[in-house]
Amino acid sequence: MEARYARNLPALTEAECERLKRRRVLVVGCGGLGGHIIDQLARIGIGAIRVVDGDVFEKSNLNRQLLSDTEHLGSSKALTAAAHIARVNPEVAVEAADEFLTEANAPALIAGCDVVMDALDNIQSRRILASACEAAGIPYVFGAIQGWVAQAAIPMPHEHLIEKLFPTEIEIQDKSVLSFTPALCASIQTALCVKLLTGRAVQTGTIYYFDLLNQEFETIPMV
Repeated sequence: MEARYARNLPALTEAECERLKRRRVLVVGCGGLGGHIIDQLARIGIGAIRVVDGDVFEKSNLNRQLLSDTEHLGSSKALTAAAHIARVNPEVAVEAADEFLTEANAPALIAGCDVVMDALDNIQSRRILASACEAAGIPYVFGAIQGWVAQAAIPMPHEHLIEKLFPTEIEIQDKSVLSFTPALCASIQTALCVKLLTGRAVQTGTIYYFDLLNQEFETIPMV
């Protein structure tokens, strides 16, 4: 085992590390959640990472988005993410799509991926991603954050979890996100992704809910 991945052992086996090198993960959204997810996937040794985001960094991102800094204000989030991956782990094959997810491009963006990571920040895009993954039979990992609260899940194709969570389009009034909330949620999502990719047991049909203000954790059945 090369030194870069030596500290993955024995939490991961050498065979699992080799398996991760042969997998491709799509991360949709390169902001608060996506930046941390992308960094963690690159460091643990995912072989190929495809990143998607049509947005650019602005000042309001600086309080929580790992890939944002004053030098990259106005820069493409997707291209910045790709450059970050290359610096962290040049062994990772990187693809960057500087565009927003739509119904038209979703099938092509998820094609060839083993797992899709939902790092989005709006309900409409989540529904598009969920529908495309269900149609293609590709597992994806959901994550959402607000203020002190984080939630994550693995919605399997037959469960329609996003439809249950967001049955109607709602206007989110509280758009606050603190610096530590996306880091926690992204870590949970990445752990779930690694378990999927290595064939370890995962719990589906369940929301993992974290309230960091009150230090409470719940697993909420959704099926």
